[in-house]
Amino acid sequence: MESLESALKMLLEHAGTPTETQELPLLEALHRVAAEDVTSPVAVPPFDRSPLDGYALHSEDIAGASRERPARLRVIGEACAGCGEVFHPARGEAVRVMTGAPVPKECDCVIRQEDTDEGMDWVEMYAPVGHGKNICWAGEDLTLGAVLVHAGEELTATHLAVLASAGVTRVKVYRRVRVALLCTGDELVQPGQPLPFGKIYDSNRTALTARLMELGAELVELGEAPDDPAQVAAQLKDAAAKADVILTTGGVSVGKKDIFHQVLPLMGAERLFWRVAMKPGSPLLCGMYAGKLLICLSGNPFGALCCFEVFAVPVLKRLGGYRDVASRRIRTRVRGSFPKASHGRRLIRAAFDGTAVTPASGNHSSGSLFANIGCNCLIDIPAGTGPLQANDEVEVILI
Repeated sequence: MESLESALKMLLEHAGTPTETQELPLLEALHRVAAEDVTSPVAVPPFDRSPLDGYALHSEDIAGASRERPARLRVIGEACAGCGEVFHPARGEAVRVMTGAPVPKECDCVIRQEDTDEGMDWVEMYAPVGHGKNICWAGEDLTLGAVLVHAGEELTATHLAVLASAGVTRVKVYRRVRVALLCTGDELVQPGQPLPFGKIYDSNRTALTARLMELGAELVELGEAPDDPAQVAAQLKDAAAKADVILTTGGVSVGKKDIFHQVLPLMGAERLFWRVAMKPGSPLLCGMYAGKLLICLSGNPFGALCCFEVFAVPVLKRLGGYRDVASRRIRTRVRGSFPKASHGRRLIRAAFDGTAVTPASGNHSSGSLFANIGCNCLIDIPAGTGPLQANDEVEVILI
């Protein structure tokens, strides 16, 4: 039996790294992973510009100016945002500028129009402005050659806006990870179909498909399969040619219908490990076939989702080219309680609100899904821990 840490380490060592890339227009690259550093081809802003409506001038010309003793300057022109005209004011002269307009190189400040009489040919100024004030200098936001995006970063809307501000139109990203998903079990019926006695609706397929969509994976749909080792082995061998990683649910424990102990040998797959020292999801079975990882999850809904978050998500991030694949862990305080002692390591669903974590109320069994609603994390409870009480310090895995 492996520890959580040793099992995850083994999976990441066998996951491999991405090699295929695509070059996409910016908006098509949202939430994709950058395959290379992107540097700025220009300075931003590309010229000294005014952040307000006013007048560009020499600060010495208005030193000591006041309403009682205004400074009077000749206005030689007006510059607006997008204006291509270049002005060269001498001492005693000013250029009227609008927000975003270039500031002449001879000027070292901008006075806001509220501190003037807003004159057109001549302007009176009622306050001094210091050297360098009210100017956004060229390269103040980005210098030429600055790294805008690092390889391995997920591209957010903010990343795309920064790239656009530097004139970048396309970006190289890793292709989406292809994931084959197969849910097994004679007892499974798809939602919307009649439910015979002794059968259950298949929620794992929906839950994991939706989660894979959230993570930006490309799904290789295998549907469901009965507890037939030969059929499942054939389906998975075929899937290995199409997918980067294979996920299954069900058939991994010790019962008569736990078929994956037969499936892997029938495939000719290498077994990496079976069972992890944690609840739920302890019968996790993982192997390798044709250079692809097989991650065989428990059929219990929460057990499947828990192991997916702890083991499969870091693997998907490694295959997707992320720089940081580790789960986000924090330490925080408990609000509420969890009444059970944890003789072995246990992960329970909970809600973290930024200040404390509240264990889910209701049924905590691995077969229960309803208690997941409103949860956004897992509390990682070490073996030998008693019931959790309010204000206990715990470690939390954020989802």
